[in-house]
Amino acid sequence: MVKQIARQVEIPEGVAVSVDRNLVTVKGPKGEVSRTLCYPEIEIRTEDTQLVVNSRVDRKHHRAMVGTLASHISNMIAGVTRGYEYKMKVVYSHFPIQLKAASDELIINNFLGERKSRSARILSGTKVEIGKDEVVITGIDKEHVGQTMANIEQATRVHGFDIRIFQDGIYLVSKR
Repeated sequence: MVKQIARQVEIPEGVAVSVDRNLVTVKGPKGEVSRTLCYPEIEIRTEDTQLVVNSRVDRKHHRAMVGTLASHISNMIAGVTRGYEYKMKVVYSHFPIQLKAASDELIINNFLGERKSRSARILSGTKVEIGKDEVVITGIDKEHVGQTMANIEQATRVHGFDIRIFQDGIYLVSKR
């Protein structure tokens, strides 16, 4: 007898989920997100108002991947219904940091008084708004929003200084 591992993800009203082999597409009021999700011996199918992630193999790796794939789909559903928003704080002590958003990158000028500007890549589907001392990143794909935030944080990383003293940079304050 083969024990099957399954995890159900509820599909709320106003959200359409389609599964075509390994491509999962989620459409909602804020937009559409598509992603290729595959793992051997794991299938993803829709049943009425649920999406079922099922494994025919009862092994530790397969149980973990069933939960991982179900979480990815839940994040996609949350993204097209509510969206994601990360707020970052611009911190400087002496040299004011100047930010400019280009089409696909954030340009950081005057960081620690450096003449050369730094840049951080903005991934597709994310929107970056620059305030006086804050940066707000919004989007419907959690991974793109999180990676854009990480790119900005890494671009202002301090090298060769004691970070307890030189705390200049752009840091994550809150996420929603």
